[in-house]
Amino acid sequence: MKKLFILATVLTATAAHACDKCGNYDNPDFKITSVTVQHDARIAATVWELHVEGTAGKTTPAPAGHLNGAPVLGYVFPTSLLPTDVGFSATEGIVALALTSHPDFDDTPLWDENADRNYANDGIVWHPHWVVLTEDKRVAGGLAVKQFAKGDTSVKLPPTNPGMPMYMDSPGYQVITEGNTIRVIVPDYRMSNKVDFKFDGVACYMEVNTGGAGAAHGTGDKPMLGVYKVYSVASKDLSLPYTVK
Repeated sequence: MKKLFILATVLTATAAHACDKCGNYDNPDFKITSVTVQHDARIAATVWELHVEGTAGKTTPAPAGHLNGAPVLGYVFPTSLLPTDVGFSATEGIVALALTSHPDFDDTPLWDENADRNYANDGIVWHPHWVVLTEDKRVAGGLAVKQFAKGDTSVKLPPTNPGMPMYMDSPGYQVITEGNTIRVIVPDYRMSNKVDFKFDGVACYMEVNTGGAGAAHGTGDKPMLGVYKVYSVASKDLSLPYTVK
């Protein structure tokens, strides 16, 4: 119930605020028509799909030229999974699988998504992250990736995390764009064999903040990675009504 209350604040916050760059990407490529997760026992994996009116993944952010203020576009699956299901230590928040594109930085140091043998130049290629989202009124979208104090040894992240003081992982799952569909394949064992959960779909604009006092610890005037605009929601009300088929 608490998760649904937090998610409901997103719709209210988005209606009440505006964002300078958000309108640049408000197009059919981010208008969700449906979302599904299907379990395939033959490959012991779930297949997550998000469908849009336009062409999924065609629109990518225009680079800002620096990390502070860098734009991030995302197709996000908020879920009822627990943080411990995907390798984080226990914490409050909403576990989401986010498919993102951001040309100004690369946060998948273990993976070479564009297969050019350079592991540090493919942030613009659509790729997945597990994140824990929390309510954050400092940003127009009402949500941010949960941060922690740098060096806090009580926080546990999966070994594939990108090394940022946030509940974020870079798991390296295969992401495919095909027409109006963006798809990601998640092996069962990478989420504690949980194949019975609820989810939703969100298309949104996010932005990085690394400037100002307290930015690295989440105590600044903005979160390190916040949601500034929600373009569409599969369920319309962020109620996580969908179940794995």
